Amino acid sequence: MKKTNFDHYLDEQLKDPEFAARFKHAGEAWDVALQIAALRQQAGLSQKDLAKLLKTSQQQISRLESPGYEGHSLSMLRRVAEALHARVRVVFEPAGAKSGMHVAEARVAYNAKGPKAKRKTGEIKEKTLTAKVQRV
Repeated sequence: MKKTNFDHYLDEQLKDPEFAARFKHAGEAWDVALQIAALRQQAGLSQKDLAKLLKTSQQQISRLESPGYEGHSLSMLRRVAEALHARVRVVFEPAGAKSGMHVAEARVAYNAKGPKAKRKTGEIKEKTLTAKVQRV
């Protein structure tokens, strides 16, 4: 397939590390938003229907499906996934890793009883995450 002027322009812009990072981040946001919308549509639900299931507003569902929204909480993504018979999977990857290389694939023993593990259960604050939603 022949490259368009835009393709050439994008290739040039992606050489700038700051632009490349912003471009990648935007793609991840689109990915989450589009997955939520697709799963909802596959379930035959409107935004209003899903909102009722989750006891939230239609506007909140609209925000979750908006690529520009960055306030996804892990708990809300889990609620959405459960309502849509899916699961949430969060994957941390080393910076610069090619897609598909997952840190979690190298299993490492973890002992939460060490001196640095003084937090009680539930003390870890929820972070805003980008997550992949997969159909179960």
